[in-house]
Amino acid sequence: MVEPGAGMAADIAEQPAVLTRLVEERASAIAEVAKVIAQRRPRLVLYTARGTSDHAALYAAYLTEIRLGIPAGLVSPSAITVYGARPDLSGALVVGVSQSGGSPDLVEVTRVARRAGAHTLAVTNAPDSPLAQAAELTIDIAAGPERAVAATKTYTAELLALLMLVEGIRAGDGVLPASERAAVAALPDLASGVLADATATELADRYRFAERLVTTGRGYAYPTAREAALKLMETSYLAALAFSGADLLHGPLAMTDPDVPVIAVVGTGPAGAAMRDVLVRLGQRRADVVVVGPADLPGAGLRIPTPRVDERYAPLLDILPLQRLALALALARGENPDTPRGLTKVTETL
Repeated sequence: MVEPGAGMAADIAEQPAVLTRLVEERASAIAEVAKVIAQRRPRLVLYTARGTSDHAALYAAYLTEIRLGIPAGLVSPSAITVYGARPDLSGALVVGVSQSGGSPDLVEVTRVARRAGAHTLAVTNAPDSPLAQAAELTIDIAAGPERAVAATKTYTAELLALLMLVEGIRAGDGVLPASERAAVAALPDLASGVLADATATELADRYRFAERLVTTGRGYAYPTAREAALKLMETSYLAALAFSGADLLHGPLAMTDPDVPVIAVVGTGPAGAAMRDVLVRLGQRRADVVVVGPADLPGAGLRIPTPRVDERYAPLLDILPLQRLALALALARGENPDTPRGLTKVTETL
């Protein structure tokens, strides 16, 4: 008999190897796609995704605007699939991000975008999927099959593939500069170190009976906050709400108190600095705050330590202990995170 959570645990543990495979075996293919896109000079980049992949797409949107200086955003598939909108996408790059590549709405958005004059790219774990067939260009994240319904290793593989893509476009010829290659090559070992720390798992008992939870972050950390909330909702059925640090101060702060845990993702760089005021305000509310980030950053007493890296790389590392927290919390609450109720691996939406 397979133990509850064994699949999710195996998927989480496999992430350093998945990242290594991407760096060592897929870098040249990603570079070729990046070179083609750089030559076409898109006027804007639109990402389309659902669920976990939506958070990877949000990360890529931040990268695109900050690193490339190109307007970027997330497409609402319903505008096309439900309302029949046909926007002028000439000169745009539309990127579909999906582990399975099987969501009908993402496939339709890609088809419509291509007919409307957009360059199209599929970033997927299924290179023979309908999404990959609908797009002109494809990046295979090569994560291998996931055992659990909740996505873990495919998420970090998407993050790394999108990082390598954007930095390759920035380079112009698709080839990352030496310093960037070295930083990317170091990520698998850093991920192994993060996964060796048991701090997040030990917090499961603390929050076993929590009814609500808030996650927050800014900039590159905001997608991590959103993905952490989703993992907690789909594995532990916990009402987890994700807010950017800025939005949290615009109203939702009022719901925080000692009985509502807050997970704050606080890294280095401008976004980390912008979160300092958020931590102060949470402290004034006497909220139960756990800070995810480098141990030498000031903040709340409770902390899940992660390495000090450039904030562009932090999302690949900061999500790892939060995946482990979701797994441990689900098990502590008597649930099986491998097979969340009502969910399947491929969600077909129109």
